[in-house]
Amino acid sequence: MFLRKSLLCVACLLALSSPAWAAPAHTYDFGHPASAAKATRSVEFIMGDMSFTPKAIDIKAGETVRFVLVNKGQLLHEFNLGNAAMHAKHQKEMMKMQQSGMLMPAGMKEMDHGAMAGMAGMEHGMKHDDPNSVLVEPGKTAELTWTFTKATNLEFACNIPGHYQAGMVGKVTVSQ
Repeated sequence: MFLRKSLLCVACLLALSSPAWAAPAHTYDFGHPASAAKATRSVEFIMGDMSFTPKAIDIKAGETVRFVLVNKGQLLHEFNLGNAAMHAKHQKEMMKMQQSGMLMPAGMKEMDHGAMAGMAGMEHGMKHDDPNSVLVEPGKTAELTWTFTKATNLEFACNIPGHYQAGMVGKVTVSQ
């Protein structure tokens, strides 16, 4: 009896420590987050209501860029790195966050994320914690530092409902 319980406990521990049971890690084929200390340059983006300045940026593969995001608008905005398909998917998630009352025009409302797990399309509940994205409240400044690992064409965008469609999107060209 003791041996059976011991083996069962070991099996449970192994199963729980297995990567298959862990929440999926955020991975991106175009790069990864980095510390600001590793940045080879900084670029300031001004976020107005429905605009980014500058509208495009050129980067070299292997470069680490510190994005300094200044929200001079009256609304909450997002800076998100990805391709058009990633933005379309994220926009659906942001719409659900807005419909739930979590996403407000000027900020995020703290909610019980665990209680929202299982909502359609939100496998792990609602939260805004992707490493390629940052929310910036009106009048605030935030940073995102990213290492770009390969040549590609991307976008930076605000995926708050309606903002991308209103023109809050720009081009990132990563060259060799």
